Amino acid sequence: MASTTTGTPIIKPPVARREEDRYVLAGKLPDDHPLKSKLIRQSEDSTNALLDPPRKIPDPYGWLRDNERKNEEVLAYLKAENKYTEDMTAHLADLRSKLYDEFIASIQETDYTTPAAKDGKYWYYTRTNKGDSYKVYCRAPYSGENVNVDWDGTSESPILPGEEIYLDVNALGKDKPYCSVSSVSTSKSQKKLVYTADFSGNEIYSLYVKDIETGEIIDHDESIECYGRAVWGSDENTIFYVKMDDAQRPYQIFRRVLDGSKEDELIFQQDDDLFWTSVGKSSDDKYLLIETSSSETSEVYYLDLTDENSTLECVAKKRKKVLYEVDHWNGNWIITSNVDETPNMRLMICKVGEDESQWKDVTMMEDGQEVKLFDGGYDRSLDGVQTFENHIAAAGRFDGIPRVWVMEIEDDNGTFTVRKSTQLEFEETAYDVGISANYNFDSKKLMLYYDSMITPLQSLEISMNDPNNKEIRRVVKAKNVPSYDKNKYDCQRLTVTSRDGHTEIPISVVYKRETMEKHVDSGEPVPVHLVGYGSYGACSEADFSSTRLSLLDRGIVYITAHIRGGGEMGRQWYEEPNGGKYLCKENTFNDFVDIARWLVEEKKMTTSDKLSIEGRSAGGLLIGASINQAPELFKAAILGVPFVDVVATMTDSSIPLTCGEWEEWGNPNEEKFFDYMMGYSPMNNVKERGKYPACLLTGGLHDPRVQYWEPAKFTAELRHKQNSEESGPVCLKLDMSAGHFSASDRYKYLKELSFDYGFLLEQLGLV
Repeated sequence: MASTTTGTPIIKPPVARREEDRYVLAGKLPDDHPLKSKLIRQSEDSTNALLDPPRKIPDPYGWLRDNERKNEEVLAYLKAENKYTEDMTAHLADLRSKLYDEFIASIQETDYTTPAAKDGKYWYYTRTNKGDSYKVYCRAPYSGENVNVDWDGTSESPILPGEEIYLDVNALGKDKPYCSVSSVSTSKSQKKLVYTADFSGNEIYSLYVKDIETGEIIDHDESIECYGRAVWGSDENTIFYVKMDDAQRPYQIFRRVLDGSKEDELIFQQDDDLFWTSVGKSSDDKYLLIETSSSETSEVYYLDLTDENSTLECVAKKRKKVLYEVDHWNGNWIITSNVDETPNMRLMICKVGEDESQWKDVTMMEDGQEVKLFDGGYDRSLDGVQTFENHIAAAGRFDGIPRVWVMEIEDDNGTFTVRKSTQLEFEETAYDVGISANYNFDSKKLMLYYDSMITPLQSLEISMNDPNNKEIRRVVKAKNVPSYDKNKYDCQRLTVTSRDGHTEIPISVVYKRETMEKHVDSGEPVPVHLVGYGSYGACSEADFSSTRLSLLDRGIVYITAHIRGGGEMGRQWYEEPNGGKYLCKENTFNDFVDIARWLVEEKKMTTSDKLSIEGRSAGGLLIGASINQAPELFKAAILGVPFVDVVATMTDSSIPLTCGEWEEWGNPNEEKFFDYMMGYSPMNNVKERGKYPACLLTGGLHDPRVQYWEPAKFTAELRHKQNSEESGPVCLKLDMSAGHFSASDRYKYLKELSFDYGFLLEQLGLV
């Protein structure tokens, strides 16, 4: 370690060796290529031409890729990167400790989730206890229609009388570096439990069945590696689970008989590498539903669980670019679909057993006219439905805001009829709302979750017979945020005009009132933290975060960008020709940069020296592309598990998840997409001698979604090309014991967040 003339140590980063002649091939592989027979170059039904001859993609840091995670040179380099980041931020230890204490102070460590009734037998909920990293799954005997919690707030006291613990994740995760539990569900008698567990972070789960009454694990086979999804059949002896192929694509559904009387039976297999497969049940538990889908096409199979002789049937054979999902009601499929190329999902219906030619839009009489409830048009988007005995609850969006609708339905002499449809109303203008766990098909009440940027999470119970009656609407539980004073904070929903001159991009802004008042009065810029995602049609919501208060209380304005590529304004915000997908993907990055420029140059809320940005996974791609497009615009950037080596990864079908992603980004093996994707891929567009912001990149050694070598390679490329005198430091923090979701341990998550925020605050001059 060198030092300056004043004695201040100069910490030098690791220097990754470059192999300048190393490359990856995109397109048609030559016959003598060693991977010719192993790599899939395009999907089965693609009609696009492959690059022929193939094109070379420079890959000077390709040696960092080690599929086995055992290469000593690679591991030594990664450890050196961690050591550099540790040394560079060691002086922030006290700040991180202070932030961590603030995070802990903003949450109620000993708490519980809203109890949900199941079949009139038990209330189900989870608990967290102070000092414990993971959830405890609990239940208590059902005691009437309304749950009444009389709890003294201690971990020793039951939330409800007769409480029993049926799964303690803390016991499962004891002495393990990682623990994630999924698919926790009880059998119909509620005497048995199935769950899956991952102890490495690689998202490969083991299957367990437990006798709740004795606590004994009655079924577990170490050889079964599953995707994490398992459901009960119609009895206590049958479960269905999902297995993955070598690329970790879920593709098989097995039926397992617990008494060992039969071998596990393969009942479904999807061989198309584009398609993922999942399993679930209809809301009334009558049908097992197997959905196999890509980003653009889906197909649903069903098995009648009430008929032991039932065989697997298909609701409607897959048709290219037609998506659909189904739920069951009284002999009918209730369908959401974009059939006939509607921009958003339609609400449709047909009898079980009828083919797609019989699908009809769900309608209702209104002022003497028959109107379609969801016609798939631009005005309203429909995300999904849940059926009940007398109602359908639907979730979607209108005006960029999440919405819930309740439909009153009946069987009118064999005809499905909607009597009334109601959009739920709330007092705040921007919020997040959705349908919570509702186990009982015969329920007349609907449980929702609700929050906003300044309102902590609430569990709401509404009457589906009178959904907007505020007098009987009930807040069953509101998240307690100790010492939080809502009156000190405020939020806004604004829009920014994109560079195309006509697209309005929504942003959600939250701040401490005194911060904005000082800014308005003085005109002085304030620090701003801008976050975004913008992929897969996923929505970044205007929701609440208690840990965000540590930034707001230090005078930072926190802004969520609802950019194209997400689904905030409906599927048209995501799909071509004007969304953020395929050959429109650059809209995502342009929108984000346009928002940043507006904040600095037009709104004058902040300056480039006070503007930080953040994104995770595909949001890390957003941040990587944005700092390449306008490196001088930002002071600091956090790239969490960032997908930044887009073209090299998307050419290689041996990397988990690649093939299915071709319907998101495009396939760079094809002429149609190669040049466009090369034009934005962060790894391939770092500016020579560019003035870059300070960057913190994070990753997980066992991540199957974004392989660890992507942030490692991008870190090295940034350091190699940027103007080191004018740019900020580039730090890589790699979790050597976790994967994409490294935050299953809530305390570990808070420590990671304190590290990220400590880095951020120092770069913004707020230490």
